[in-house]
Amino acid sequence: MEFRHLAIDGPPGVGKTALAERLATRLDAALVLDDTESNPFLADSYGGRPGAAFQTQLFSLLARHRQQGALTQGDLFSQITVSDYLFDKDKVFAYLNLDDNELFIYQRLYDLLARDVPSPDLVVFLQAPADVLSARLKQRQRQQSDLVVPDHRYLAEVVDAFNHFFFHYTATPLLVVESSELDGAWEEADADELLRQVHQMPGGTQFYVPRR
Repeated sequence: MEFRHLAIDGPPGVGKTALAERLATRLDAALVLDDTESNPFLADSYGGRPGAAFQTQLFSLLARHRQQGALTQGDLFSQITVSDYLFDKDKVFAYLNLDDNELFIYQRLYDLLARDVPSPDLVVFLQAPADVLSARLKQRQRQQSDLVVPDHRYLAEVVDAFNHFFFHYTATPLLVVESSELDGAWEEADADELLRQVHQMPGGTQFYVPRR
């Protein structure tokens, strides 16, 4: 399969950014990263402050729209682009975190902004169980003390929401990767093998389980 724009997504801790960085290096690609940790409302949202979830969602939506919209304005599509998120996935967190009134406002804004966002040629969805992701995130937090980590119950809900979203996803070709046996760092050999899987894709939805 030939592609110019590759998006990688999945729940927190699954290794999206590490894989995107590996692939961007190998493909000499432009790299687009989702800067979720700069969201000033994220910690309050995880802490349950009233209204913080809505503020977090709108901030993320606008930031992602600005970043993705820039892809159509420059010359990035003269080369390959690798992103560590899919714009559409913003709705995963919205439907999980917002009440009906908030969701009504969010959906109307999302529909307006989504028109400006280019669709990727291929999406890679990284899967892993909540227990695995929780352990990875806690390890990462020990190394990065200011990292905001969701509690296990909420993380499990996020994992289920991502699985549901991508089970029904048909907008682009999709490679589903069960990454439980990897450590999230995506060593060079693992990234090379995944890239081979990408190039061999005939289209539609395919599944890949890396083995160590």
